[in-house]
Amino acid sequence: MPQTTTRSTRLEARISPDALTVLKRAAEIQGRSLSDFVVAAAQEAAQKTIAETQIIRLSVDDQRALAQSLLNPPVPTPALHGARDAHHRLVLDSQ
Repeated sequence: MPQTTTRSTRLEARISPDALTVLKRAAEIQGRSLSDFVVAAAQEAAQKTIAETQIIRLSVDDQRALAQSLLNPPVPTPALHGARDAHHRLVLDSQ
């Protein structure tokens, strides 16, 4: 059985007359209402934006450098040891 979506929130936007003309034309081409077209386009753009932040793309050289760093990590510096100690004091010891 198809899931029914209840629409209960309103979204308003002010756009130029030219932009409205373009949106109306695109909605008409797809056989959708203007509202359905705009909501679908916004959802698609939002999903794309979210996906782009969840994927890290590296060049081949960067991939090799990352793999080497994981396989042969550098010796911890005094600053890193200090950061670890501060983390223990501020976060772990306060629990």
